[in-house]
Formats: sequence, structure tokens, C-alpha cells
Amino acid sequence: MQKIVVFTGAGVSAESGIKTFRDHDGLWENHKISEVATPDAWRHNPKLVLDFYNERRKQLLSAKPNQAHKLIAQLQGKYDVHVITQNIDDLHEKAGSKKVIHLHGELMKCRSTLNPNLIYTLKSWKLNIGDKCELGSQLRPHVVWFGEAVPNMEIAYEVASKADVFIVVGSSLTVYPAAGLVNFVSNNSKKYLIDPSDINIQDVENLIIYKEKASSGMEKLASELL
Repeated sequence: MQKIVVFTGAGVSAESGIKTFRDHDGLWENHKISEVATPDAWRHNPKLVLDFYNERRKQLLSAKPNQAHKLIAQLQGKYDVHVITQNIDDLHEKAGSKKVIHLHGELMKCRSTLNPNLIYTLKSWKLNIGDKCELGSQLRPHVVWFGEAVPNMEIAYEVASKADVFIVVGSSLTVYPAAGLVNFVSNNSKKYLIDPSDINIQDVENLIIYKEKASSGMEKLASELL
């Protein structure tokens, strides 16, 4: 069975109403990234950070997978499909994708500030000051903030290197190290890029570009692959 690796960015969830700060002049829901998505922000104002991610969770609970998510999941009927996503939402899983690697963490999870390996699934959208892990330390969002290492990156490189088909959906390929994934894919593998923006990609062999939004681009590509 051929292996398809799908690398997704914010564009794949935008059609489900999940907003991305990169569409708003560096602001994310009217907050500067430095105020809500950095280790310094957590140290200086943890309540603001928790409130911010609580609102993101509340938004996510009402969001549903769109056609792009569903079509990516449908590829599993014919291929061994691995999804590598920059997104912290769980829409790929809700659509039915079984093998999902989250590079930047998962919104519906939290973790210990004392031991990062203590990770918990949240039962509601609220995470508050005073919510602690079993070691007695404050819980924080299980997301990778700017300035932090991306722990799943090496796993993603390994998965990408074995792809027979590599599909990029809704990513501008500008956020590193994730954007460098395509460089680990074999030159002989087929590559597809689905994104409506003008992206300048050079030195990538066997690349076909669909200059479309995620859903319409995936519809065209799925009709070819299925």
C-alpha cells in the first residue's frame, strides 16, 4: 500500500471557522502573539494566557470538519495515510484520520509545568489558575509556543522521508522548522501543494500546485488519487 503524507496548516481549518493570526497583521484574536503564545507571556500573565486558550477551545467545540478534512480521511480507504499538522485543533481526528502528528500541540490537552511528559485530555473548554497536575504544579496548555522546541519534529521528518505521495494543504510553507519537511521527501515522490496564495517554491521536483482553497483543491486531488 502506498504511503501518503499530508502536511496541513491553518488554511485547512480556516473553512471551519478556525482563525489564524497570520491573516490579521500578526494579531491573533486582537492579541499580540507575544502576549499569549510565548513562555514570557506565561511567566508574566498566566491568567491572560489561560483565558485566551479557553476562548480558543470554546470556539473549537462548535467547529466541524470541512470537506478538506473529510477527503483527507477518505484517502485512508486506499492508502496508508499519515497527517502531519501545524494546527492545534482536533478536526482531522473528528473527520476520521487515524494517524495524526501534531507539531504544535493539541488545544484540547494540557500538561504539567513541572513534568512536560504529564499530559492530560481536558473534559471541558476551561483551564484555570489553580488547576494542577498530580505533582501539584499548575497545568498549562499543551501547545508549542514561539521560542519553544518542536518535540515531534524528528518523528515528522522520518514519516515524510517515507512518503510515496506528499501533499501540502493550507500552509504557506513559511513557518520553520515545519516548512522544511518537503526537503525530506524523496525527489522521486509525487508532491502536491494546495493553497490559494502566491507561494514561491524552488528546487522541489515532481511538484504540482493547485492554487485553490483547501476544500476545492482537495476535491480535485482526491478525484485523481481515488
